[in-house]
Amino acid sequence: MEAAAAVRHRTVEANGITMHVAETGGGEGGASRPAVVFLHGFPELWYSWRHQMEHLAARGYRCVAPDLRGYGGTAAPPEVSAYSAFHVVGDVVALLDALGLHKVFVVGHDWGALIAWYLCLFRPDRVIALVNTSVAFMRHIMIRAAPNDVKTTDYFNRTYGPTYYICRFQEPGVAEREFSPANARYLMRQILCNRFTSEAAGGKEDDDDSPLPPWLTEADVDYFASEFERTGFTGGINYYRNMDRNWELAAPWADAKIRVPTKFIVGDGDLTYHYPGIQDYLHKGGFKADVPLLEDVVVIPGAGHFIQQEKAEEVSKHILDFIAKF
Repeated sequence: MEAAAAVRHRTVEANGITMHVAETGGGEGGASRPAVVFLHGFPELWYSWRHQMEHLAARGYRCVAPDLRGYGGTAAPPEVSAYSAFHVVGDVVALLDALGLHKVFVVGHDWGALIAWYLCLFRPDRVIALVNTSVAFMRHIMIRAAPNDVKTTDYFNRTYGPTYYICRFQEPGVAEREFSPANARYLMRQILCNRFTSEAAGGKEDDDDSPLPPWLTEADVDYFASEFERTGFTGGINYYRNMDRNWELAAPWADAKIRVPTKFIVGDGDLTYHYPGIQDYLHKGGFKADVPLLEDVVVIPGAGHFIQQEKAEEVSKHILDFIAKF
């Protein structure tokens, strides 16, 4: 049984905002190893990586997990436009500079995975290798490649209809009514317990008194809830409101490839593994064409969206096995 790694917290000035950063490891024997930077998704926090941070810190790695812009202890600018991929990738690069980290391993999930893909497009010089989970590199959603391409929100509206959560999130105020800070505990319990399946994304509600899955404790729910009760959800929702803007901004990279060694992990129960055409793309050469240094696609049976929490040990081992090669 490995000893629990002590989590250190600090605030760092980066890219014009203050960022809350959680760290583990990096002590004796770890100074010579590259750091691992973890990027969380919606609606999450650094805390989503607690298991992986403990696992890797025990093996000599320095682990760095910020609350992303708009989340937790990190600043939340009021302007919707302040949550573009350029801003958030800028935060990550500036954080590396502030911590004196030239090149790192990056691990992403959900929106953190999208930001990691953009980071590897814009600044591959800062990334040794990438482990992304849940959200694959999807050029048509992330980058405007041709004049007549369908913009991101139109794609989701045509595919899933106007009630799909990404579509509902676009109009300021609408999602905020659905995601009230006063209901943060109920919302976090519902989202985590439903594991973000297609039923959950469509608004099917779970009984708040239903038992938690074995990978989640009441203390875990309390941590997420207390932070979102304090901050609200608008910062995280604003990432979705920049999807079309990101698509336009990334147009200079229309034909670019992800040229970073990569491992991709997804649960077979994750909504993202059931997007139209995604399984053919992942397994029949399309993904490898876009990510030439892709080494492995791992599909974990029985895992839903919050894979790094649901299958913590398995995901931690997959990350370690990959980064230990470098």
